[in-house]
Parts: sequence; C-alpha cells; structure tokens
Amino acid sequence: MNATDRTPADLLRSALAADPGRPLVTFYDDATGERVELSVATFANWVAKTANLLQGDLAAAPGDRVCLLLPAHWQTAVWLLACSSVGVIADVGGDPGAADVVVSGPDSLEAARACSGERVALALRPLGGRFPQTPAGFADYAVEVPGQGDRFAPFAPVDPEEPALITAGREFSGAEVVERARAEATALGLTGPGSRLLSGLPYDTWEGLNAGLYAPLATGGSVVLCRNLDQLGEDALAKRIESERVTATAR
Repeated sequence: MNATDRTPADLLRSALAADPGRPLVTFYDDATGERVELSVATFANWVAKTANLLQGDLAAAPGDRVCLLLPAHWQTAVWLLACSSVGVIADVGGDPGAADVVVSGPDSLEAARACSGERVALALRPLGGRFPQTPAGFADYAVEVPGQGDRFAPFAPVDPEEPALITAGREFSGAEVVERARAEATALGLTGPGSRLLSGLPYDTWEGLNAGLYAPLATGGSVVLCRNLDQLGEDALAKRIESERVTATAR
C-alpha cells in the first residue's frame, strides 16, 4: 500500500487502484450458514454508497459521532470505512445517547432509541436483505443505500489527525488507525499482498477490528471474517482454512 496513506479511506483507495478484483472481505455466519465474498471493488462500492447516505441523507459532518451497535459483519466493515470517508467518528459499541447518528443491528434497536439524532437499522440478513417491516423510528439501510451514488467525494477534506475511531473506550485518529494497523500486521501473520487472515474475533475491541479489517487492508491482504465461529467444529474449521487459502488465524 502507499506510504502516504493516512486514513483507512486512503488505504481503501490504494487497494482499489492496485487490484480492484481481488477478494478483500469474505464473511461467514456460522449460525446461519451465510457466506459472502466481496472484492475490493464491490466493497468500495458499498462504502461509497454508505458514505453518500451518511453525508447526504443523514447530514453527518466531520467531528460528528456515529454510534455503531453492530457485530463483526461485512456491513459493519463497510460502515467503518464510510465513517472514515466522511470524517466522522465511528464509536463502536458506544453510548447512542451521546451520538449524532446511531446505526443498529436487529438485536440492539431498543438501546439505539436513546439517540436523539438520525437512526439507521440493519437487518443483517443474507445478501444485505431488508427488514420485513422497517422498525419504527429508523431508516432501513437496505432500503436507503441502493439508490445512493457509486462515487463519493467528501464535502470537506478529512483531517487524519482528528478523532476517527472509538472502541472499548480508546480513541484513535485516522492516522493512528493506519499506523497501528501497519505496525501490528506482522504479529498477526500478515506479511503483505496475498496474506489471508481468518478472524473469529468480535468487533468490540481494537484487536478484533484490526484483525477483522484494518490490518489486512493496510497490508494488501484480505480477511475471512467469521461470526459465531464457536459453532463450527475443528474439522470444519480446518477445511475452511484450506478452502479459503488462509495463511494466518486470529481467534
């Protein structure tokens, strides 16, 4: 990746320029049997649409706090990069009552209602499906995002030194996210392009976010992101590691 990349959104732009067709995020949910594979280009398209939704319809601006009440999921990864693209703070598992926007999965809707700002709900159904009935007081992400533009340009330049991520009470600037992701990649077994990390870690700590998104993105690698991995037996896991050409694991 480019040494000049200072934010996660920069890393994604470099990945898109280098090899748009390669896999970036392969997602499994071992409670439902779902598997989704997103190339760099497909992932970047979701990020652009989500960033346009965030900046346009939700009127989020640099410095605003976006509370993400979401599990380790490919759509959560999209939202993290969309937040970086706009310049807002992604507050993972934070206090929705202190947020300007809340983005909730189906299991945290009641908690999300504490947000007095805009509220977005994700059904987290296979293939990005919508809710059978939109939760009251929320916009359904799967309804709102398809019509958004495929290209994104921020209204204001994103400052890499400003706060970009909060997780488990720790705050990081965009530049710190990139620097730490690069610095910790080798310890995760990510040695450069072609590295493929299987992560079963939740997204509620820096370690989970780094293994499940940032470090693979920072090194030109890819991630096999597994939710509910504890429901997969060791033999099935070994087969997945082989079939997905995994080179390192974080569990």
